[in-house]
Amino acid sequence: MTTTSTAPAPVSLYGFLTPKAGHADELRRLLMELVEPSRGHGGNLQYHLHEQEDGRFFLYEVWRSQEDLDRHNATPLLRAFMEGLPEHLEGAPEAYFGAMRSSYPASVA
Repeated sequence: MTTTSTAPAPVSLYGFLTPKAGHADELRRLLMELVEPSRGHGGNLQYHLHEQEDGRFFLYEVWRSQEDLDRHNATPLLRAFMEGLPEHLEGAPEAYFGAMRSSYPASVA
């Protein structure tokens, strides 16, 4: 017997941010200020910041549902961050997102 879950699939958001020359330290600080508060938002399953050897920043997030990600995106913290982000970036963010198709450990979700 096979059962199917009616729970929404977790969604992931990931991408690269390239700082303008002279903005890496400030962008790193701003990104680090998002990590713990974002991990505390309802529905967050993963939230990680990486720094690449070439100076780009890589964000990886997993949310229990699209609704949880939408609530996170609507928080004053994230809205303020997004408003000021362009002054620190070289070009547009390279961002991707989609529904997670592999199963997520039940102990986390």
